[in-house]
Amino acid sequence: MAVAVKNGDLAAARAHVPVMAAEVREILCARPPQLIVDATVGTGGHAAAMLAATDARLLGIDRDDAALAIASERLADFGSRVILCQADFGDIARVMRENQMDSADAILADLGMSSLALDDPERGFSFKLDGPLEMRMDRRGPLRAYEIVNEDSEQALADIFHLWGEERAARRIARAIVESRRRRPIETTGELRLIVESVLGSHRRGGVHPATRTFQALRIAVNHEMESLAALLADAPAMLAPGGRMVVIAYHSLEDRAVKERMRELARGPGYAAVTRKVVRPSEGEVARNPRSRSARLRCIERVAQ
Repeated sequence: MAVAVKNGDLAAARAHVPVMAAEVREILCARPPQLIVDATVGTGGHAAAMLAATDARLLGIDRDDAALAIASERLADFGSRVILCQADFGDIARVMRENQMDSADAILADLGMSSLALDDPERGFSFKLDGPLEMRMDRRGPLRAYEIVNEDSEQALADIFHLWGEERAARRIARAIVESRRRRPIETTGELRLIVESVLGSHRRGGVHPATRTFQALRIAVNHEMESLAALLADAPAMLAPGGRMVVIAYHSLEDRAVKERMRELARGPGYAAVTRKVVRPSEGEVARNPRSRSARLRCIERVAQ
């Protein structure tokens, strides 16, 4: 079913500058690519910049139908150079094969949350906006945060918060959730936020809200993000053409650790070389303009031409 673009969403997407857009364009388009795969195309920010700078074709992949609807309109001027697919980025090899693409000259995966989804209370991603406990990137999926919060055991909840949120108070938060849901189901992001605050208080050192790690962990669990990232890192490098480059932008330590270890592993063996010897971070000016970029970490690997 086609998704209608909400009033103002396309304009907002065009106005938003994607994270480290100049760095991505410089690294991936240093040698003019023929085929670019944007594995997390979102609303098309990075894609538009790369298409404008090259004559390449682009395959855009994303799980979010609402983001793809905006990307479709935003990239319409590039015509047949663009193919968009709703899929998990971990399925990049399958999606490329289904579109008769054997290899790509550039692959991008920006693992950050889309502002479009984050700022929509109905999507349930943010503790700052009260809405249903959803958190599905692909709304065709059966699992919501609601099911995890209200049906998983206390131990399972603690494991999720510890593993995917690196939350030190995981057990106490899980216990508070179970005690609260005994009285009635926990239905909204606001209710969950208050439960976390009842355990940790409403402030933490460093200005990070106490609910941040809990919400991150739930989002990762709902969307199987680490499993998808593992699949991407396993399969995507082999889909690069000789001389092709792959950029991954990570936003938290779990993601960045996996990316760093995989790229180091590849660079130690034959066939690949590290393009970024050190992690690339956004400039102070970019962070000032877009505070959500502050945790971004960019790494790049290249398939060595034989």
